[in-house]
Amino acid sequence: MTANETITIAEPDSSVNTSEVMLTTIDNPYNPFDNFEEWYNFDFMQATRENRPTCCGYLARVYLGPDDVSDNEFNQVMNDVIDEICELNLSGKFKKITHEEAKKLI
Repeated sequence: MTANETITIAEPDSSVNTSEVMLTTIDNPYNPFDNFEEWYNFDFMQATRENRPTCCGYLARVYLGPDDVSDNEFNQVMNDVIDEICELNLSGKFKKITHEEAKKLI
């Protein structure tokens, strides 16, 4: 895959709880809840340029739990994983964002 290619990703379920959190980067202007495809494409391009994992890839590396958990359990575990990533955030690039905070973005 080249840096000029665009990736199409399925958007998250629209019935998500608005208290859900996501991992993003401080420079990504897109709302990951409402404009996931644009958000992901920006993250992918920046990750390629900066030689770092994408936010989704980073979460996948850190989360080592089972796949068969309830949505509530999964959201809690993801919240904990995002907290861990943000604590170990040596570059200062990653941050946790809520749906409410993301509404201020594109």
